[in-house]
Amino acid sequence: MTGRIMMRAGAKAAAFAALLLALAGCGGGGTALDGPPEVMAVYKANCVNCHGSELQGRIGQITNLQKVGGRMSAEELRAQIEHGGRTMPPFEDKLTEEEIAGLAEWLSAKK
Repeated sequence: MTGRIMMRAGAKAAAFAALLLALAGCGGGGTALDGPPEVMAVYKANCVNCHGSELQGRIGQITNLQKVGGRMSAEELRAQIEHGGRTMPPFEDKLTEEEIAGLAEWLSAKK
């Protein structure tokens, strides 16, 4: 490689590293997926496609769960998860009662 090509490659690598560092610092307060590991596993396997990795919602504002605990109680969340509603499918035949209860309790604390 010539010196000029090596400098370009080095500059690109430095820019990429800076981008990674900037992205790692976004949010500052950690991830919204900060619950018990077993609940996080259920969320990631069943909910993240529609509700997002930061609870931000991926199918319109109605799927945003970042402050869902301010709108719905744990019992209301449990019913929503079990029976679905609007665009959400029911999960009563896909998740156990314990998994549904865990998600509902965790989400009800998001205010």
